[in-house]
Amino acid sequence: MAAEKKLPLQSSATHNSAIGGPPAPGKKTIEEIYQKKTQLEHILLRPDTYIGSVEKHAQTLWVYENGEMVHRPVTYVPGLYKIFDEILVNAADNKQRDPSMDAVKVEIDVDANRISIYNNGDGVPVEIHQEEGVYVPELIFGHLLTSSNYDDNIKKTTGGRNGYGAKLTNIFSTEFIIETADGKRQKRYKQVFTDNMGKKSDPSITKCKAGENWTKVTFRPDLAKFNMTYLEEDVVALMKKRVVDLAGTLGKSVKVELNGQRLPVKTFADYVNLYLQSASKSRPEPLPRIAEKGNDRWEICVSLSEGQFQQVSFVNGIATIKGGTHVEYVTNQITNHIMTIVNKKNKNANLKAHNVRSHLWVFVNALIDNPAFDSQTKETLTTRQGSFGSKCELSQEFLKKVAKSGVVNTLLTWADFKQSKELKKTDGAKRQRITGIPKLEDANDAGGKNSDKCTLVLTEGDSAKALAMAGISVVGRNYYGVFPLRGKLLNVREANHKQILDNAEIQNIKQILGLQHGKEYDSAKGLRYGHLMIMTDQDHDGSHIKGLLINFIHTFWPSLLKVPSFMVEFITPLLKATNNKNKTVLSFYSMPEYEAWKESLGGNANGWSIKYYKGLGTSKSEEGKEYFKAIDKHKKDFVWVDEQDGDAIELAFSKKKIEARKNWLRQFEARCMPDNYLDQREKLIKYSDFINKELILFSRADLQRSIPSMVDGLKPGQRKILFCSFKRNFVKQAKVAQFIGYVSEKSAYHHGEQSLATTIIGMAQDFVGSNNINLLQPEGQFGTRHQGGKDHASARYIFTCLSPITRFLFPKDDDILLDYLNEDGQSIEPTWYMYMPIIPTVLANGSEGIGTGWSSYIPNYNPKDIVANVRRLLNNEPMQPMDPWYRGFKGRIEKSATKEAGVTYTITGAIEEVNDTTLRITELPVRRWTQDYKEFLESMMTGNDKSKEPFIKDYREYNDDKTVHFEVTLTEENLSIARQEGLEKKFKLTTSIGTTNMHLFDPKGVIKKYDNSEQILEEFFHLRYEFYEKRKKALLDNLELQLLKLDNKVRFILGVVRGEIIVNNRKRADLFLELQQKGFTPMPKKTKGIDAAAAEATEEEEEDEQEEESPEAGKRGVKASDYEYLMSMPIGTLTLEKVQELCAEKDKLEGEVDDLRRTSPRSLWLKELDALEEELDKLERKDAESEEMRMKNNAGAVPSRQAPKKPRKNASNKSVIGSEKTVTETGQKRTNVGSKRAAVKKNTVIESDEDDDIDDLKDRLAAYNLDSSPDQTVMETDSVAVEQQGGQKKQASRTAAARKATLTVLSDNEDDEAQNYMPTIEEEDNDKDFNLVEEPKGRKGRGRKPANEKAKPATTTRKRGPAQSNKPVLSQKLITEVLKPAENGGNSPEKKVRKMRDSPFNKRSGSVLGRPPSSPSGSEDSNGPSPGGPAETTNEVAAARTRPKRENRTKAVYVLTDSEIEEEEPPTDDSDFDDEED
Repeated sequence: MAAEKKLPLQSSATHNSAIGGPPAPGKKTIEEIYQKKTQLEHILLRPDTYIGSVEKHAQTLWVYENGEMVHRPVTYVPGLYKIFDEILVNAADNKQRDPSMDAVKVEIDVDANRISIYNNGDGVPVEIHQEEGVYVPELIFGHLLTSSNYDDNIKKTTGGRNGYGAKLTNIFSTEFIIETADGKRQKRYKQVFTDNMGKKSDPSITKCKAGENWTKVTFRPDLAKFNMTYLEEDVVALMKKRVVDLAGTLGKSVKVELNGQRLPVKTFADYVNLYLQSASKSRPEPLPRIAEKGNDRWEICVSLSEGQFQQVSFVNGIATIKGGTHVEYVTNQITNHIMTIVNKKNKNANLKAHNVRSHLWVFVNALIDNPAFDSQTKETLTTRQGSFGSKCELSQEFLKKVAKSGVVNTLLTWADFKQSKELKKTDGAKRQRITGIPKLEDANDAGGKNSDKCTLVLTEGDSAKALAMAGISVVGRNYYGVFPLRGKLLNVREANHKQILDNAEIQNIKQILGLQHGKEYDSAKGLRYGHLMIMTDQDHDGSHIKGLLINFIHTFWPSLLKVPSFMVEFITPLLKATNNKNKTVLSFYSMPEYEAWKESLGGNANGWSIKYYKGLGTSKSEEGKEYFKAIDKHKKDFVWVDEQDGDAIELAFSKKKIEARKNWLRQFEARCMPDNYLDQREKLIKYSDFINKELILFSRADLQRSIPSMVDGLKPGQRKILFCSFKRNFVKQAKVAQFIGYVSEKSAYHHGEQSLATTIIGMAQDFVGSNNINLLQPEGQFGTRHQGGKDHASARYIFTCLSPITRFLFPKDDDILLDYLNEDGQSIEPTWYMYMPIIPTVLANGSEGIGTGWSSYIPNYNPKDIVANVRRLLNNEPMQPMDPWYRGFKGRIEKSATKEAGVTYTITGAIEEVNDTTLRITELPVRRWTQDYKEFLESMMTGNDKSKEPFIKDYREYNDDKTVHFEVTLTEENLSIARQEGLEKKFKLTTSIGTTNMHLFDPKGVIKKYDNSEQILEEFFHLRYEFYEKRKKALLDNLELQLLKLDNKVRFILGVVRGEIIVNNRKRADLFLELQQKGFTPMPKKTKGIDAAAAEATEEEEEDEQEEESPEAGKRGVKASDYEYLMSMPIGTLTLEKVQELCAEKDKLEGEVDDLRRTSPRSLWLKELDALEEELDKLERKDAESEEMRMKNNAGAVPSRQAPKKPRKNASNKSVIGSEKTVTETGQKRTNVGSKRAAVKKNTVIESDEDDDIDDLKDRLAAYNLDSSPDQTVMETDSVAVEQQGGQKKQASRTAAARKATLTVLSDNEDDEAQNYMPTIEEEDNDKDFNLVEEPKGRKGRGRKPANEKAKPATTTRKRGPAQSNKPVLSQKLITEVLKPAENGGNSPEKKVRKMRDSPFNKRSGSVLGRPPSSPSGSEDSNGPSPGGPAETTNEVAAARTRPKRENRTKAVYVLTDSEIEEEEPPTDDSDFDDEED
């Protein structure tokens, strides 16, 4: 029973039975089951543990035959090969012990089954070992576990390690003879071992010479142990190859002989050549060999392999046939370098290290200290890199040679093949029906027998698809399919492989067309569609989409572009001109075509309505059907002429062509002449023409959107925003969301609202690292330094307006010189080179952007430094170098390096030690945001990928929206470490910026690289100085024109007063001829731009009809409207007093002209610089006060932002009380609004719109001669602007405004009331009114007054309402009677009104006004109102009173009824005429 219970032991005991024999019959004893073997018995019983397998193996290996390396299948016994190798390695090791060794001789006698290995290095000491009692040769060759390599404290570079080595050869040999000569002891030793080291002879010791040193081992392998009967050919070939290995690793100082012949291998490079010469036989070109000997311990060679990593490596002469850590060490350096190059050249490659390894063949010969291997067979080195005892850092020169050896090209080809293989998985196919593609409207015959006749229309968005669907209803659905694109297609030439595979749009197009990756197409018959039609908007972005589609096809299927009519485009009109009379419609497909048509009309597009079609969505469905009815006219075929077409496509989209693309864009100006635009009338379009004439316009626009102009420092979006701010006189806050709509409308902004919102917010931001001078005011949360502005509120919650300082940077007096662009028939922002600040804002606020071909980075500079350098230039002094400066930044900015390309600056935050365990951080580098830094501190507190251990214990925050304050706690030990490394460096408180990439558009519109800020300032200086000269000239021209007008007005009034000119009861045409004959100077209106005129042609038809009434009009280019400045003068001006006043004004103007002539551009500029510096000082004081208040509030709370100061009023507003004349002027400016409608509606009073030009010019001149500032003048044109902008053209757009009732302030200078100086930037809003002006002292209450309340001086000015022409006129009074003061006027509750007549002149005024002025009368109370002001029309007119003396008269004030006041709308600040709001 006991035996049965131990059945499992019996089963396991069979493992101890004789090899191959049956289990012993019967029961085994414990002694038979559990046995102990001697070490010798164990080696013989389990040889694979020590020498490897003793069975035959078949493997393809390198062998040495007939003097060359051969790679062939061999059959060998690894154990036999190993015992040979052990003796060979011992011979090689002797070279390390005795560098003078210079010979190794190996003999392999196959017939005698005998192998001998000889070396002439130091012999084995022939001496008895005192502890073991035997001779040393016997000890190390005949006793196991004996070695000279056991002391690991001594670094050795030999192969022996474990004390087996040669003993294993002895054990597996029938005979083993050791012979050695010990020259030191002059003894020669010989001993023979037999029977697997079981027997040994006594040592034979003889004398030898003192210099004789050598060792020779001869053995006969025990072939029976290896299941062999003789030394087979394959084994011998492997042994010979191993001898060659020894020759290659020992170097040229050792002669290696095999069977009595010296091997031809003298160096490691010779050894490598044996492999490469053999491998090159099957290749058209020899394999490259790149060698490097890093030091005495490392020799490296690299070549190419085909798809599988190969290595031949040696450690201390041992062949590590499986490699190891030494091979990995070398190979990783090579693979990392090559991987970087390949991934840079082909981002789609996504190469990994193992991909590179599979194309490399690496040869390594290394000496390693005390090497460790994976087993006694020593096939793999396991020693860690740090224990090698030496380094092998491959040189850059060597790595470059490897990269140029062909491995990079091989890998690129392999990557392309791999990608093609994956892309083929998404291939389409020619089939009748495809499903699963949203929004595809497939042609009925697509994929069928008529597929080559089918056309796929790719549209820009869903709205364009709707137009295309309407169009193909005309041509039918059988041959036409439609698919909408979602925005811009991916640039596949630069996209990585994953991007292409993940791009649903690209995969959909492949499926729809049936495209197969890598296929060559000579026709489109293999596709589902025979034609690909691109239907995009006619703008720059539409051109880009066309280019991206062409690039997509050219990248993957270039042969398709050569197929006739495969790629076509569908063009739609860019503009349409409609004749207002016969409704004829003309379509234009390009601007040059439109310009040519305008020229054919003599530049006059009156009578035509122009409509711009920037998007396909502008066209109606009916128009879409018309397009497709004439499809041959709208369809343009792309044609491939030669390889220049392909080169052009690559030029536009390949990153390899960056420099060529820069040159392409530089030559833009030279190429873009009128005849160099793409002619859309041609049926065929070359790909190269499309790229060079159409797509380049997008590239140019993209560059302009990304890089600012040196002149104004603005990008187009910013310029549009600033233009609209000036146009609107944007001094009153408005929501950003509302302002976005205004900018889009008034400046023809064609991009997304979000983009515009981001730009507006960016222009208003004032936190550290944003703007030094924010041009817009941030009213609300516009973002903070906490997240770099990304924490701003939505545009619908925040308000903005112009910053007070903006108009000091961009003076209003420059506006008359600006050259405004025109788009969609409306005047928009000035050309990029026309906005001219008084200092370069690009330096004050910096800039950053990336465009096509170029990028740009300009640091911020201190505005005061810029002003100081401008002053130096004005004084002909050298400029001082400027360093970057950021408003509110408390850290350091230091120059760190100066190179030829520019200067590099290091920006450092602020950190200090509070105590031994605490640090305080109070400033971060510019544009390192608080939130990002907080995340960095958290990583230091919790550990990260690089450092698992936390470095700091904790941190506390005391930050606010403007300042940074962290207190960091850490151990004393870590603080000491941080000190040694540097606190700023350890806590990442430094960044660097440079002036090496200062690209800007220069004044000529060409991209230019500036070396430093001073170069930008110097170029700006000369440009700005010239602008001041132009401004002075324009102002002088305006003044001289005003003098001429005054002269003509005096002549005209005298002519009327004296009866020489009769104006009543006459036809307008007759009066025009009389003025012309009497030599009055015509003042023609400046015509609008052709586009604007065309767009408003409908509004001008009425005026054109009126002009036709003059038979003589236009004979000499003179029109009746050219005398409007005389004929529209109010009746109140036809007095001798007015003549005297005009003469006085003329004398005064002449004096001002003289003053202006004596003023130099330099003094103009200096005065404006003074004003700007004053504003900068205010900003500094405001910042200082804010900081002081923050310091007082210990909790770190920032005081709430103060409301912005009210805008400064101009002279007419500031002196309402003190200057009667000024109030008069104000009244004149207000009442002028009513007169604007005089030329349109009959029965309305026509007032002069010229006189206030003089006053405006006086105000503007005062800016140079008095203590005024830039905000005292309005953005105005020259004095002729009245004629340009006045009259009937504006009546339609101002109807609503004209209906608003206003209070009007008049004076006795009533003849000046029609002041109408039009701004250059027209404001056409119909809902604009005027703000309140200051109330005279002593008067209270600004609200509405009941109708029966006593009239008070007006505190509000507004537009005059239109006259009620349908009410009968009972009587008419002379102007002298109307202007007489009322009795007890100060106390009278009656409303004093004046009748508005249906004619501008009194029928009898010609004779009456000829009388001398009435005699003086007593003065009246200054608080009393005077009659004569405009009021609502009534059927009664107040009785006339005696006219007082002019010198004693005070202003007359009129108050309207309550009903009129109730009609008023809330005043706004953005009217054209609201001068006071500046």
